[in-house]
Amino acid sequence: MSAIEKVSCLIIGSGPAGYTAAIYASRANLQPVLYQGIQPGGQLTITTEVENYPGYPDGVQGPEMMVDFEKQAKRMGADIRYGLATKVDFSGDVHKVWIDEEKEMHADTVIIATGASAKWLGLESEQRLNGFGVSACAVCDGFFFKGKEVAIVGAGDTAAEEAHYLSKLCSTVYMFIRRGEMRASKVMQDRVKNTPNIKIYWNTDTDEILGKDRVEAVRIKNNQTGVASEIPISGFFVAIGHQPNSDIFKGLIDMDDAGYIKTTPGTSKTNVEGVFACGDVQDKNYRQAITAAGSGCMAAIDAERYLAAKGH
Repeated sequence: MSAIEKVSCLIIGSGPAGYTAAIYASRANLQPVLYQGIQPGGQLTITTEVENYPGYPDGVQGPEMMVDFEKQAKRMGADIRYGLATKVDFSGDVHKVWIDEEKEMHADTVIIATGASAKWLGLESEQRLNGFGVSACAVCDGFFFKGKEVAIVGAGDTAAEEAHYLSKLCSTVYMFIRRGEMRASKVMQDRVKNTPNIKIYWNTDTDEILGKDRVEAVRIKNNQTGVASEIPISGFFVAIGHQPNSDIFKGLIDMDDAGYIKTTPGTSKTNVEGVFACGDVQDKNYRQAITAAGSGCMAAIDAERYLAAKGH
C-alpha cells in the first residue's frame, strides 16, 4: 500500500474548468495536484474547430486548445498527473480521495471538475455495434465514413453541429428527431435545414440498428403514424446529450435529479466545506468551454479564500 499523500488543493478532472482552476490555484501558491481522469482534456478533445473561445481569432482545434491549457497550468507550477478518482470520503475534516483504487490522497480543499459524458439510446444493438459503425462522436469517427450514408439522432446544438460536420464528409446524413421541432439554436437549425444532403425525419424514434458485425441499416418508426421503415447506412451517430460524471460523489454531495452537483449560486461552493465544483459537472445550462473556464477560476479563488480563512 502506498503512503498517504497530503496536499493543500486537489483538482479532479482536466477540461477547461480543471486546468483553469490549476492555473489560478498555482498562482495563489496552493501547489495544486490535478488528476486528469479517464479523458485528459475532457470533451474538448473530441471536438474539432472551436470558434467561440475568445483569444483565438482564427478558431482552434479542441485538442490543441486543451494542450495549450495544460502547458499553461504546468508553467504556473501545477502538478498534473494521470489517474482516475475512484472513491471519496468527505465525512471528516480531511477530504480523502482514492486514485485508481489504490493511492490515497488527503486534501484540505478539493475542486471537482469531472465534466459530463455522452448519453446513449439504450439499444442492445447500439452497444453491440459500438465501434463498428456506432459512435457518440461524429468529429472523432466521421472520417471513416467518407462518401457513405450515415444517420444521426438528436435535436440539440451538438446534434445539429455534428450533422453539419458529417454533411461535409458523407454523401447523405439522415437526421432523426423525436419531436416535431428541434431544441438547437436558430442559427444551427438554419444551417442544418439549408444543407442539401442532410435529410431530417421529424417525430422519429430509432427502433433498432441493423447489422451482424457492423452497421448496415437502421430501422426507424414514426411515433405519430407508427409506420416503420429501414434505411441502409454505414454509420450511426448518437448526439442526445450528456450526463454529469458525478457518480462517485453520490450521497456525499447535494445534486439535482439529473446528477448535476449543486453549488451555492454565484460561487463554486458545494454543501461540503472545502469542496468546490466547476465546469459541466455542475452546469447543465451553458456547458461551454468559456463558462467552464470561468467557473474553474471561481473554484480556485473560493478554495484560496477558504484556506486563508482557516489560517493555511
